[in-house]
Amino acid sequence: MLSKNQIAQRIAKEVKNGQYINLGIGIPTLVANYIPDNLEVVLQSENGLLGIGPFPKEENVDPDLINAGKQTITMLKGSVLFNSAESFAMIRGGHVHLTILGAMEVSENGDISNWKIPGKMVKGMGGAMDLVASAKNIIVAMQHCSKSGDSKLLPECTLPITGVRCVKKIVSDLAVLEVSPTGGFILKERAPGVSVEEIMAKTSGKLIIEGEVPEMVFD
Repeated sequence: MLSKNQIAQRIAKEVKNGQYINLGIGIPTLVANYIPDNLEVVLQSENGLLGIGPFPKEENVDPDLINAGKQTITMLKGSVLFNSAESFAMIRGGHVHLTILGAMEVSENGDISNWKIPGKMVKGMGGAMDLVASAKNIIVAMQHCSKSGDSKLLPECTLPITGVRCVKKIVSDLAVLEVSPTGGFILKERAPGVSVEEIMAKTSGKLIIEGEVPEMVFD
């Protein structure tokens, strides 16, 4: 199975030159460390920053520079700071090309649940609702199964839904999957050493297998 950093590394291969990208809390923030040097992209944080760089080394930490998850970050040359109203105007205006989010559950129709577990104390939905409603492309970074071993890729979400029919692709610790427009998870790649049979056994939603499924390749 892939580590969290390997999930982020694989997702970084989906990034295209010139994109404005929002990184959600958790695994998605790690993607900043793996953006290829030959690409010019702008990472956006909804608390008011364009131009996030890799995570800082300990000696370079600035406690005043944080992302939406309150992690310390770096700023690249040409970065811009602004208030959250302007940030959400960018998001709601459809100016973010790619959003990378974590998830608790994803349904085979592309619904996502990533903000609340009933009975658990939460601060609120945050910016996730705006992001899933406005982004042109949404990729989910997640563990394939819960700590109890239950699949998190389901026929229908059981937790409160953040957005409907919005997820395009999922990179889990087991596989890369695309959400079919007609419903179902299309298995595109599998993690090194993970069999198709294991992925089938750990996916509760409809799994679509089209021919030979290659292992992921890391440069």
